[in-house]
Amino acid sequence: MAVRPIVIYGDPVLREMGEPVEEINQEVKDLVSDMTDTLRKAKGLGLAASQVGSAKRLFIVDLSAIDIDASLLVFINPEIIETEGAVEMEEGCLSFPDMYFKITRPERVKVRAYDLDGNQFEMEADGMAARAILHEYDHTQGALFIDHLTPLARTLIKGRLKKLAIAS
Repeated sequence: MAVRPIVIYGDPVLREMGEPVEEINQEVKDLVSDMTDTLRKAKGLGLAASQVGSAKRLFIVDLSAIDIDASLLVFINPEIIETEGAVEMEEGCLSFPDMYFKITRPERVKVRAYDLDGNQFEMEADGMAARAILHEYDHTQGALFIDHLTPLARTLIKGRLKKLAIAS
């Protein structure tokens, strides 16, 4: 379909709570197709609809860049059912170009969502898959990965964030 511009930190859509997807119609399928093209061009691991300017409860994850057996996963109206453990890893976000921070997230996640065919599914994930799912889920809730930083860490990056927001 088409590559869409990725919304950069400072755009208010990134802080919006995603609206539930009421119907999986052609518009939603086109959005997922565009998001897939956008994600692959950006060489990312996941992308939420808000990151391309659409405040919907929808995200995709594609770990094929780091796992040869992985394939694109679509999560429509996702719900986090449970999480377990905690692990700190460096994390980035396509809406924060060239910024990486150590973020603590649950090590495992169980999520329920709908796929593009309207089928509800549940899946459990750990490691990088869990991290990507939780990161993108946050976007559907209007939360950003910097929200997981300590207050001190947020203070230390305030200037970089302000520059990024002004540039967007």
